[in-house]
Amino acid sequence: MAGRADSTVLAGARVVLPTGTVENGRVIVEGTRIAGSAPEGAPTVDLSGHWLVPGFVDMHNHGGGGASFTGGTVDEVLTGVRTHREHGTTTLVASTVTGEMDFLAHRAGVLSELVEQGDLAGIHFEGPFISPCRKGAHSEDLLRDPDPAEVRKLMDAARGTAKMFTLATELPGGIDSVRLLAEHGVIAAIGHTDATYEQTVEAIDAGATVATHLYNAMPPLAHRAPGPIAALLEDERVTVELINDGTHLHPAALELAYHHAGAHRVALITDAMDAAGFGDGLYQLGPLAVEVKDSVARLVEGNSIAGSTLTLDTAFHRAVTIDRIPVDDVVQSISANPARLLGLYDRVGSLEPGKDADLVVLDADFRLKGVMRKGEWIVEPQIG
Repeated sequence: MAGRADSTVLAGARVVLPTGTVENGRVIVEGTRIAGSAPEGAPTVDLSGHWLVPGFVDMHNHGGGGASFTGGTVDEVLTGVRTHREHGTTTLVASTVTGEMDFLAHRAGVLSELVEQGDLAGIHFEGPFISPCRKGAHSEDLLRDPDPAEVRKLMDAARGTAKMFTLATELPGGIDSVRLLAEHGVIAAIGHTDATYEQTVEAIDAGATVATHLYNAMPPLAHRAPGPIAALLEDERVTVELINDGTHLHPAALELAYHHAGAHRVALITDAMDAAGFGDGLYQLGPLAVEVKDSVARLVEGNSIAGSTLTLDTAFHRAVTIDRIPVDDVVQSISANPARLLGLYDRVGSLEPGKDADLVVLDADFRLKGVMRKGEWIVEPQIG
C-alpha cells in the first residue's frame, strides 16, 4: 500500500461532482482531505480514460472477507472492513442480526469502540424486532416485539453510535419505537415486515424514513392490497434500500424503484455477509448456518436467501452496464444519499473541497482500479 503524499493532483478523469460530470477534471488531495487548489509543482496522477467518483457509503452490511460483524472479534471485524474498502466502500455501517438482547447489547459495545476509532460509521440493528412472517435469515425463536424500552437498551449500549434500527412497525410497540428513534436522531427503517399499506403509512407519519432492502422480506405489491412497497415508494420522506446483485431483485424491480422514487431516494446497499469478497462455502449468520454456492447465500435449513456476497463496486458496475442507470444517479445512490441519511454528508459522499479524500477510480468499463480513503491509497491505480 502506498503512503500519503502531502499534495497530489488527480487529473484527466471524468469526475462526478454534485453538479454533474466534468470531462478532463481534476481533484486535489492535500493530506487527508480534498483541497480547492494545489501548490505549484504538486505531483500529478494522470487518470485519463477513467472515472473518478466519491468513495462508496454502505449503510447495511453484515461482514466480508470471511469475517462477521455480528459475532467476530475486533480483528475479524477489521478484516471485513478492509475487504469492503478494497472494493470501494470507504464508509461502512456494521449491521447485526437477531440475537439474545444481552448478546446484542454486548455486541453494540464492541462495535461502538470501532465507530469511535473511525473504522466504522455506526451500527445498524436488523432484528430482533421483526415479523416472524417475514423473518428471512433470522432465528424465529429470538424474535420479539419492538418494545421501546428494549430499543432504548440497545441505543444506550451503542453509546451514541446507533445509526439505524430495522423494525416491523406493525407489531405491538412498533409505532412508539419509531417515535423514540426519531426523537433521538436514529433512523427507523421499515423492514422484515408484514405490514399493510395503511400500517406502513402510519409508521412513516410517525417518523420512519428508510425501507430496509425494498421488496425483500415484505409482502409483494398487489393491485388490491398494495402493502408496504407502494407506501414506501410513493412517500418523498422515505429512502429505499436496494440490493443490486442480480439475485435479490429482478432488473425491472430496480428500474421501477428508480423511476418511481427517483435517484435521490435510492440507497444501494450490499446486505453483505461473511462470504463477500471471500468465496463459496459454509458460514454462520448469527446462530444460523448458511451455504454459499455460486456466490448466492442461502440458509442450510429452509433455503431462504441469507444476505448477499455483494460488494459495492459490483453493484455500481451492474447498475450502469446492465440496468442502464445514469452514472450521476448511481453515484447519488451509492455515496451521497446514504451519507446524508447517516448525517455524514459534511465529510463524505461527494468530491468537494474540505471533505475527506475518499474516492474511487473506475476504468472506462466501470471496473474498479483504485481506492483512496482519507488521502491514502487502499488500492493504488496501475495506470498505463
